Amino acid sequence: MEAAVPPYRRGVSTREEVKASLAAFAAAVPGRSVEIRVPPYGAVQAVPGGAHRRGTPRALVECDARTWLELVRGELTWADAVAAGRVEASGERSDLSEWLPLRGAIG
Repeated sequence: MEAAVPPYRRGVSTREEVKASLAAFAAAVPGRSVEIRVPPYGAVQAVPGGAHRRGTPRALVECDARTWLELVRGELTWADAVAAGRVEASGERSDLSEWLPLRGAIG
């Protein structure tokens, strides 16, 4: 299934790219108010605001690897991803459109 999402960088697996882009996002948008999940590859907490410590986070964003990488690369807008049901976003601060795509953070 990894071939379904072409790597952004030659020789980089989908798993590596998702993990790197999640880490880059968390570094670019520090905080702990939103949990961003891209199963099965990883999850990070980011976005300034109240911290999530245990249980269900205040805000949650979840999508598949293809959607996340398209958002990070600027191949898909946040609004289009949400409208198409490709992103599950709930709670305060779950709108990531202010920070996507990631400019110059990876690649």
